[in-house]
Amino acid sequence: METTSNTAVMKNDPVSHPSHYTAGSIEVIDFLEAWNFPFHLANAIKYICRAGRKDKNKTIEDLNKAVWYIQRYIKFLEKKQKGTQS
Repeated sequence: METTSNTAVMKNDPVSHPSHYTAGSIEVIDFLEAWNFPFHLANAIKYICRAGRKDKNKTIEDLNKAVWYIQRYIKFLEKKQKGTQS
C-alpha cells in the first residue's frame, strides 16, 4: 500500500489486490470480515460493490449474481426455519 498525502492508495496486484476490488483505501473483503457476514450475503455484497468495476458491460450480470445469492440465502433460511418448527 502506498500513501500519497493523506490518502492510502492500494497498488494494483492482480492476485492479492486487484484494482476493481478496492474503492478508496478499503477492500470489500475487509468490510465483510469485520462484520462477519454469512457466505451468501458476503458474496451478494461483493457483487454489488464491484458491479461494473471490472467490466462495465457486465454490471447487470454482476447485480443478477448478487440477487441469486440473496434468493438462495432466503431459501436456505426458510428451509432451516421449517426444520426448527417441526
